[in-house]
Amino acid sequence: MILDLHAHSIKSDDGRAKVQNYCQWIKTRNIAIDGFVLTEHRQFDDESDYSPLAREHGLTILKGAEVETEYGHVLVFGVTPELRAAFDFADIHLPLARVLEACETHNAVAVPCHPGRKRVGMAAHLEEFGIPGGVRIVEVYNGGSRGDEDQVAQQLADEQNYLGIGGSDAHIVSHIGRCATEFSHPIHNERELVEALQGSDFKALKLAQED
Repeated sequence: MILDLHAHSIKSDDGRAKVQNYCQWIKTRNIAIDGFVLTEHRQFDDESDYSPLAREHGLTILKGAEVETEYGHVLVFGVTPELRAAFDFADIHLPLARVLEACETHNAVAVPCHPGRKRVGMAAHLEEFGIPGGVRIVEVYNGGSRGDEDQVAQQLADEQNYLGIGGSDAHIVSHIGRCATEFSHPIHNERELVEALQGSDFKALKLAQED
């Protein structure tokens, strides 16, 4: 099962893609993914029901979030009402330790994303704050990476023995599926995604495709 774990729709402030158009693009271009996770910026979209689209296109469409900490941006999977009450997803100055602790308490998973990116990646803040405790997984492949950002992310993962995931970080339709994560078992919902990420049987992928 291959899922793009990092995508943004028009629900995000800088997203320009409708979820329906992601689905159409994946099918018409034969993008080699089985679904994707919508990780909208600084929020969890509990209003949208994408199950009809998922059934129509034969895809798994899940939801998560992307929040902002002193170590940069962090993907959150397994969002529940209890987790949302534990910290303010809209706060752009969240302590990473608080996010990690809340995810641990509420059976969710937090993953620093594009850690090799300047300013908004974890590696950019290690000199000031040190290696954070509690991180287990980082995004090693990001579809929006430039230069050596993915190499920095992979080196960080290697040095700290982090597991790695991949996500496109798509904000426009043609970027969906550039990077993804392969799992050994089917994933149908957010709970199964969390369970898979709590294990270690997954790997990050870069998927070649044209705009």
